[in-house]
Amino acid sequence: MDKLSLLEKFSDPEIMQSLSMGEKMLASLYVMFLGMLVTFVALCILWGLIVIMSKMIHGTKKEAVKVVTTPAPVSAPAPAELEKEEDEELVAVITAAIAASLQTSTHNIIVRNITRVSDVTPAWGRMGRMEQMNNNF
Repeated sequence: MDKLSLLEKFSDPEIMQSLSMGEKMLASLYVMFLGMLVTFVALCILWGLIVIMSKMIHGTKKEAVKVVTTPAPVSAPAPAELEKEEDEELVAVITAAIAASLQTSTHNIIVRNITRVSDVTPAWGRMGRMEQMNNNF
């Protein structure tokens, strides 16, 4: 039996009643594979169009090779002095932030201890915030 004639018989409900169970199953398989083939071809065409459109929109960017030269080492201040200066700046910034949020003067606030808390935000969350902030500026 020819595939086309079987599918033609399968399309007519009156003739379909006279088909055997094996012929109905075979025609169903033909229809299923034909549907899968059409879907696959359509998705491949859609994928190709998306690739072409993204290249048209973004263009092909070739990154230039960047040569990084290391500058000559500069004598830095002693680590203890630098750390103490950074701590004082950190205390001043935190005190100012607390005063601003409480709407009071910095003279009314005494910072006794600062403890660094580890960030439990996942990497994708931090990256999303950075992208959001960069898009605003």
